[in-house]
Amino acid sequence: MSGKQRVVSGMRPTGKLHLGHYYGALKNWVSLQDTYECFYFVADWHALTTEYAHPQIIKESIHDMVIDWLALGIHVPKSTIFIQSSLPEHAELNLMFSMITPLSWLERNPTYKEQEQEMKDKDIHTHGFLGYPVLQAADILIYKTHKVPVGIDQVPHLELTREIGRRFNFLYREIFPLPDALLTETPKILGVDGRKMSKSYNNALFLSDPPEIIKEKVSQMFTDPNRKRKTDPGNPDICNVFTLHKLYSHHDDVAMINRDCRVAKIGCVECKKKLAPHLVEFLAPIQERREYYAEHREAIDEILAQGNKRAQGIARQNLKEVREAMGI
Repeated sequence: MSGKQRVVSGMRPTGKLHLGHYYGALKNWVSLQDTYECFYFVADWHALTTEYAHPQIIKESIHDMVIDWLALGIHVPKSTIFIQSSLPEHAELNLMFSMITPLSWLERNPTYKEQEQEMKDKDIHTHGFLGYPVLQAADILIYKTHKVPVGIDQVPHLELTREIGRRFNFLYREIFPLPDALLTETPKILGVDGRKMSKSYNNALFLSDPPEIIKEKVSQMFTDPNRKRKTDPGNPDICNVFTLHKLYSHHDDVAMINRDCRVAKIGCVECKKKLAPHLVEFLAPIQERREYYAEHREAIDEILAQGNKRAQGIARQNLKEVREAMGI
């Protein structure tokens, strides 16, 4: 044991990763490694809740997603990387938790209702999708996790995990610590069209996009919707291109753009042209590391095999305690 508090988080393998994934989770994952004992898992069972009709997408995405994690700075053995479906212990604890979780807890989950609205093109009225938070609780609690890094929109899921753990501890005996949220402040990164960045919207800036694609996508980005002509003063505060400038451009350039946009001294086309090289520069070392791992896939298999083994040792021991507490 390292003596550090344990952090657990996962990501669904449903396609290429983009800047939204980086700022929404991965940047924070990297920063947590020195402070916590980190377990990061490929949530392929969770991916089935929406991609059950196309499971090949999941299998094809696993290696690429782990490659992106490593390229961004997730270090092994500092962090443990494993595949959810390789550990049947997650499924068994999910089954046990499902027996004690009231249906009303799942039906009132606001994230479920939001997803129903967002995914009208998919039939998600399934037992698996409704029970998504129960499996998530199993993923987290089976490691006796102390902290879970989440965005503010994921807090209801974590609260449900705490409720399930609390109910188990009350019904049987005290086994599970109730994990706290590690709330992450993340910049709101929108897609090319001004909506939430998502591969399903075809508006994402992918971590693997080559320079010419990045430049093309940046040139198409929505800016201040109220600025119709170059002579109109702009408002950088509501412009997604300026949000990216603040992340990638030099301080002096950011200050200049902020000033000149407001008095129509710089147009949106020029503003985008200034952004693209900085974004390309940021992605270059990531893509170089990504290329290395893509050419050494046997190393990825070894990382996952070792991660599965380490995670399973902990999960198996904790599941034994659960069975003893329940008397089965």
